[in-house]
Amino acid sequence: MGDTGDVQLHVRVEGDQGSAGPTKDSIPSNETPPPSKLRHWRWWLMVALNICFLLAGQTVGVLLGRLYYNEGGNSKWMATVVQSAGFPVLFIPLLLYPSPPASTATVARPSIVKVAVICICLGLIIAGDNLMYSYGLLYLPVSTYSLVCATQLAFNVVFAYFINSQKFTSPILNSVVLLTFSAALLGSQSDSEDSANVPKGKYPLGFVLTLGASATYSLALCLLQLAFQKVLKTETFSVVLWIQICTSFVATIASVVGLFASGESSGLHGEMEVYGKGKVSYLMTLVWTAVAWQVSSVGVVGLVFVVSSLFSNAVSTLALPLVPIFAVVFFHDKMEGVKIIAMLIAIWGFVSYIYHHYLDDKKTKKAIAIDAE
Repeated sequence: MGDTGDVQLHVRVEGDQGSAGPTKDSIPSNETPPPSKLRHWRWWLMVALNICFLLAGQTVGVLLGRLYYNEGGNSKWMATVVQSAGFPVLFIPLLLYPSPPASTATVARPSIVKVAVICICLGLIIAGDNLMYSYGLLYLPVSTYSLVCATQLAFNVVFAYFINSQKFTSPILNSVVLLTFSAALLGSQSDSEDSANVPKGKYPLGFVLTLGASATYSLALCLLQLAFQKVLKTETFSVVLWIQICTSFVATIASVVGLFASGESSGLHGEMEVYGKGKVSYLMTLVWTAVAWQVSSVGVVGLVFVVSSLFSNAVSTLALPLVPIFAVVFFHDKMEGVKIIAMLIAIWGFVSYIYHHYLDDKKTKKAIAIDAE
């Protein structure tokens, strides 16, 4: 995109033969007409829908995950399972947006073995990542957990530089520094004292695991973008859904194996019996947590496909001010001075990245206008 070297993945509306993204990269060098208003509208609609899915799913998923622990749930592996087990929900949009008819043009399709390897590797990475997030959510207050997760944008910039040829610019570098400083402020706290339901003495471990989960999550997004670029090369939303279904299936199998291997499965019945809000609420909490994370995953993968992994992470960071506010309302977390400063710095870092994206988009539109003359 523009002169930043940001590798872009542009969605193609099912059955449409042209890229829908309003970027210079989507127009062949020998044909430079600007995209039609209809395609431009479709592209922005797809971006807006994926942003809504990501923000709503992520916010609800985190809050329900904390509710599970607060009301008596204690199985880290169960909390890990529900983050990927809701993948059957994705068959609904898959049926609504089926694959377009096969094109007459010859397109080299990746072998089943390559696709299987991609799904298995990404699925195992996601399973490990979900487990670290489960521990982090147990050992940290929701507001602190959300703020530490904001570092995923900084990690993504670094991984995108090496994996996706993303070049550093001043606004991006500024964003990385600010988000790193925000995490450092939170890491300087010796323990968690703002939530009665958080285990004492576990703050450092929760912080490290959440930080590691953020790094792993960013790595998975960059690898996913690379897979779309180099291997899959099929620009349909149904492919995005299929990859999400397959990777979630692998992650779920790995998590279920971990649940039984750890012995936590034997305590689930007792956990349900003592759950603070009752058995039905216990089941509903797990079910809706699973659904929420899959809705979020559709948004994440969709934005990686439509725009880029870096933009997907930036939008995920947008949930930063939402979760702490809900945490104060529902879980009575305290927003002391250090945490408020860390949140403001992280928001500043997010705005810095958005400003970079705005400048980049402005340059691209200007270049397209010049080429069209």
